[in-house]
Amino acid sequence: MRWPGTILREAGILSMNQRNADFIMRHNERRLYPLVDDKLQTKALAQKAGIAVPELYGVVRTEHAIRDLEDTLGDKTSFVVKPAHGSGGNGILVVKDRRARGYIKASGSMMSDSELGHHISNILSGMFSLGGMPDQAMIEYCVQFDPIFENVAFQGVPDIRTIVFRGVPLASMVRLPTRSSDGKANLHQGAVGAGIDLSTGVTQDGVCQNARVSSHPDTGAPLAGIGIPGWDTLLLLAARCYDLARLGYLGVDVVLDRNHGPLVLELNARPGLSIQLANRRGLLPVLQAIERQKTIPDTAEERVALGLDLLARHTPA
Repeated sequence: MRWPGTILREAGILSMNQRNADFIMRHNERRLYPLVDDKLQTKALAQKAGIAVPELYGVVRTEHAIRDLEDTLGDKTSFVVKPAHGSGGNGILVVKDRRARGYIKASGSMMSDSELGHHISNILSGMFSLGGMPDQAMIEYCVQFDPIFENVAFQGVPDIRTIVFRGVPLASMVRLPTRSSDGKANLHQGAVGAGIDLSTGVTQDGVCQNARVSSHPDTGAPLAGIGIPGWDTLLLLAARCYDLARLGYLGVDVVLDRNHGPLVLELNARPGLSIQLANRRGLLPVLQAIERQKTIPDTAEERVALGLDLLARHTPA
């Protein structure tokens, strides 16, 4: 009898314990975590490096400042509210429109001024932050996603997650909002993750609530076969993000905006493992192949080429 653990190892599946012990703890220096755990710091680093990010409209730092939200927004009708130290998509609120009676969320439901203020107050209290520490609320540009995804996203903005190890991109998926995820591109909240062929930038079937899926649960559109525009540029962008924080094991989240092109949303020092299900491929063989490299190229272009080469050599036929 072959035990499940043996089967998973043979398939090259990276477990959470192994991810934490062998890759995060060994390759992510603790002193560098604030650079990615604080989204305001990440945004500043990206802008300094010439990497495009969503425009920051303002930051709410105190309860008193909540009453100044109208001045912060000005005539802007759509925006995103997110905790500066949030994780897992928790606390992110997407507002698609403003009306006299309140705000319309990505899901289509309405919220009042007081409800929005209460949500921001919860962010400030640390309800959504890492460790429950007091936080700040960021008010950002609401991404207008590229129409390439309009048939496979439900009332929200898809994003592309890429795993980068030692600066080398090795796996990607597109995360697609659903009704159950309330328009958020977060797999833990019910979004779909569709694998992406790293060499071509074409989507594959995916996963939703840990179950394999070939179509979007709300729109019914097939997940596979979508060619992501500018894929080479996106891979290069993911590799460049390593240079911002120098974390060895990193998740890079990018959105495709119809007006501004690729925008880096955030970096993650503890990216999840569902990307393996989305791609029907374990991360371990390529991670170990990268780890065996005595030297890693300095330039992002060379690191992308290395990742594609190692992936081709360590993917079962």
